[in-house]
Amino acid sequence: MIHGLKEFTPELIERILCKTADIFFSLYPRPLPDRKRLLESKIISHRGEHDNRIILENTLKAFDTALEKGVFGIEFDLRWTKDLKPIVFHDKNTKRLFKKSININETTFSDLKSAFPDIPSLAEIIIRYGKKLHLMMEIKEEFYPEPVYQAGILKDLFSALEPVKDYHLLSLSPGIFSIIDFVPETAFIPVARFNTGRISETALEKNYGGIAGHYLLISDSMFKKHADNNQKIGTGFIGSRNSLFRELNRGAEWIFSNDAAKLQAILSAAVKNPTAK
Repeated sequence: MIHGLKEFTPELIERILCKTADIFFSLYPRPLPDRKRLLESKIISHRGEHDNRIILENTLKAFDTALEKGVFGIEFDLRWTKDLKPIVFHDKNTKRLFKKSININETTFSDLKSAFPDIPSLAEIIIRYGKKLHLMMEIKEEFYPEPVYQAGILKDLFSALEPVKDYHLLSLSPGIFSIIDFVPETAFIPVARFNTGRISETALEKNYGGIAGHYLLISDSMFKKHADNNQKIGTGFIGSRNSLFRELNRGAEWIFSNDAAKLQAILSAAVKNPTAK
């Protein structure tokens, strides 16, 4: 019994609550959004189309699949190697995905690629998908040993793209945006977890482009507040037709999903045959 309680972590509780909410909202019918909303919907594939068995998250194969399925954009994660090369990977350590424990910031780019060739560089992502998919890059909270130099690297890599139009920068720790000095405030999207109110206030105060967070924690009044300030809202993680229509009807600008291809198919079907269930 004690052992079981130790395994009942806050993260597990969060997943159970979210899953329960997902089931409820997926079963609750929603009106079909108008045709304009359907056509303008922006589905974002969270870490690409992956199952972490056949296709791993944050890999070219995952992003290629999103591109092939016609989704609007991809979300991916930025980290830095020991020799300050920007790569696309979610965790600090490789163990969860590759079963071999290597800390990203303690290994060089060449050693990392040699051990795990599926991990792409940021340059690969921008060259391969820039202007083909909208890029939503989440900047992970970590130590920047040479912030000016690192910001310069990012500036060079994104130089062929237009902020806001072609890409946004996201973070769960919006203080890290202060390192980035080559984009307007409207290119920044802070991401909320359970601190939605504080993140909302920060976005309004800093004139950021908007906020993103779990759909359950972003209220209708918050939608209105940000819309009144010409800011956008992205909600995740949507996985069903009814949840999708709910968020589109509420005015969500971006729909983040681990089932982006499925949602895109639902959208296409709804545009083609709006009376179908």
